[in-house]
Amino acid sequence: MTAPLIHPLAAATGTVDWMLDRLTEARGVLADTTQHSDTLVILAARVVAGQTDCARECADAIDLLCQLDRRPLHAIAAAAFPNGGAA
Repeated sequence: MTAPLIHPLAAATGTVDWMLDRLTEARGVLADTTQHSDTLVILAARVVAGQTDCARECADAIDLLCQLDRRPLHAIAAAAFPNGGAA
């Protein structure tokens, strides 16, 4: 999997730290899914799938999305990655 897309201006303004904080928070939600609502788990899985650079972690997040979100996989992917993932 490729690295997350980060705009050069975002790196200069500290947005990278914010994105890493959100990724860490999402990983925490996924680590204890029984304590969180399905909606929050789905949101966390979308964040992890879109921001991680670990292929295994991305695959696990997508598997979890498929279990919780009953829409077809192409609909889940379209919701998680609007415009085909293009910035």
